[in-house]
Amino acid sequence: MKHDRQVFDDLLRNWSAAIVANDAGAIGSFAEPDWVFVGESGIFHRDQFLDSVAAGRVTHDSMTHEIHDVRVHGDMAVVITRVANSGTMNGEPFALDEWTSEVFVRRDGTWRCSVTHLTPAAASS
Repeated sequence: MKHDRQVFDDLLRNWSAAIVANDAGAIGSFAEPDWVFVGESGIFHRDQFLDSVAAGRVTHDSMTHEIHDVRVHGDMAVVITRVANSGTMNGEPFALDEWTSEVFVRRDGTWRCSVTHLTPAAASS
């Protein structure tokens, strides 16, 4: 539904702003306490990421998203996006172009992310 897409577009824009602000507390407010990333290296837990942001080991200077699909099933939703982001990790610059599948749960009327699955985008996609 168009309404669902707008809800998640607004949410992701605000979450991206918190990430670019490198504000660990604000970033965490968009995620469940057991939020995890799944990527090519395996599972990365919420606290690992937030601690790295708070300590300055991970910083972001840009993040954009484009929603490709939203599927809402009651109080659970899956949002598929194309994300471009850049920053530094342990002092080394990075620039990523990724597909993400995000699983959100709605509690007390608020959507929070539970799982983020990252897939590097192919250069031609």
